[in-house]
Amino acid sequence: MTDYKDTILTPEGVAKLEEELEYLKTVKRKQIAERIKQSIAFGDLSENSEYDEAKNEQAFVEGRIVTLENLLRNARIIDEEDITTDVVSVGSKVKLQDVETNDIMEYTIVGSTEADPAKNKISNKSPVGMALLGKSVGTVVDVYVPDGVIKFKILDISK
Repeated sequence: MTDYKDTILTPEGVAKLEEELEYLKTVKRKQIAERIKQSIAFGDLSENSEYDEAKNEQAFVEGRIVTLENLLRNARIIDEEDITTDVVSVGSKVKLQDVETNDIMEYTIVGSTEADPAKNKISNKSPVGMALLGKSVGTVVDVYVPDGVIKFKILDISK
């Protein structure tokens, strides 16, 4: 069972989840109901794969709706004022330099629900996220990865 109280969301994350919830409730439910109605018209439900698939999709969507509603009702939402630039916290944008390669990268630290590495949004529970939390500009952190240790220097913290 998921403990939604441990879920941390940014305002952007809340908006994204609300948008998904609205889509599922208004569009997806109607599409599935229509598929069920059409598949019933095919007759014998005992051997009706379209009906079974539609009912399975309906169960999945209803489950996702309940999950999203619980997330939104119980999550802790990070407000812009909660984000400090003194130390890395959830909601911070952090500019890092790989000490070995001198590569520079920028990440936003988010709760695990919002993590999207392709968009440089990393979870506060990821190895990099955990290593950065609570640290200040100029600090070198060790991030333990399967290949060993990566050292990052924190160059900047912003909102």
